[in-house]
Amino acid sequence: MNKYQVCTRCVMDSSDTKLFFDSEGVCNRCREYENRIEKEWNHGYGHEKELNHLLTEIKASGKGKTYDCIIGLSGGLDSSYMLHLAVKEWGLRPYVFHINAGWNLPVAEQNIRKICDKLGVELHAEQLDFDEMRHMQLAFFKTGLAGLDAPQDHAFIAQIDRLSEKLGVKYILNGYNICTEIVANPSSWYVGSGPTGDKTYIKDVLKQHGRVKTKKYIYTTGFRHKFWLPYIKGIKTIQPLNYVPFTKQSMLNCLVEEYGYTPYKQKHFEDMLTKFLEGWWLPKRFDFDIRKAQLSSLILTGQMTREEALQILKTPPLTDAEAKNLFSEIAEKLQISEEELQQYFELPKVYRKYKNNAKAFRVGIKIYTFLGLDKRIRQ
Repeated sequence: MNKYQVCTRCVMDSSDTKLFFDSEGVCNRCREYENRIEKEWNHGYGHEKELNHLLTEIKASGKGKTYDCIIGLSGGLDSSYMLHLAVKEWGLRPYVFHINAGWNLPVAEQNIRKICDKLGVELHAEQLDFDEMRHMQLAFFKTGLAGLDAPQDHAFIAQIDRLSEKLGVKYILNGYNICTEIVANPSSWYVGSGPTGDKTYIKDVLKQHGRVKTKKYIYTTGFRHKFWLPYIKGIKTIQPLNYVPFTKQSMLNCLVEEYGYTPYKQKHFEDMLTKFLEGWWLPKRFDFDIRKAQLSSLILTGQMTREEALQILKTPPLTDAEAKNLFSEIAEKLQISEEELQQYFELPKVYRKYKNNAKAFRVGIKIYTFLGLDKRIRQ
């Protein structure tokens, strides 16, 4: 077994089995940021012409239509700030939609409503059938895998694909940004899990664990999302936050001052299930702390020191009391006993195989990276 090691620049460590370190103890993710990302991105500066050209194209594509773009609003920091810029700063007319998979926390719904009301945009909320989602979620718990958010993540991708064709809107604004998300969660943490956007994988998990039948749930495929829609239908997914300078703190300050936005303790904590998984389940069951990638992103982009990040990591994401309450609430919503949920937690870390198209997804990511279309450090 390799000796445990932490990068001397960021806080990624050898829990990511694909991470390696140079003679200075700096990990390959940090070096990739230096060599492939930082100079071109330039912390959002110098992209005025690119942004203006893009905004001109978006507005021209929406001429005579009710909407010129689509924005998925989770209530999280990134999508909320993007909506603010899109409407208030850029003058766009987005179709704003939100998917409620049944796990929304009240604070997230309040944040969404505050922003939409003040900006004067209509919120199109899609309520998924929770009985279906509940059965799907239980099937994924039975896998014993780390990637348990797959049912609602896939639903979000599928709904975006459906809406873009239905509305005839050519631009989807994605809130991903280099500033706070450049370091992706390690793929080695999710061994056995298929791609989130892979219908084949989702359906095989459902088939193997309870033969869950979905009548209302909408699926998509990697082919449709990554090839058919962008290259045949001309629907473009763009990441405009990479064209403007900001920091996590400036985003937060703006949203708090403009809309009375309530911050979350941690990224993705606007969703009860994700808060439970990332705040307790993954750290306790697998020793995976999602914050390592999040904090490393802030370190690389100059918003936090490594010492500050290490200090944060000394404290668990959730207190014992918070975790205990969430454990009970999750079991209750899933309509199972706490004993059953504990049994899933204690499953052996030996996983059965599921049909998937992971190889095709990996090839696609490599092509996108080679073409400069993927601005994220993935391993």
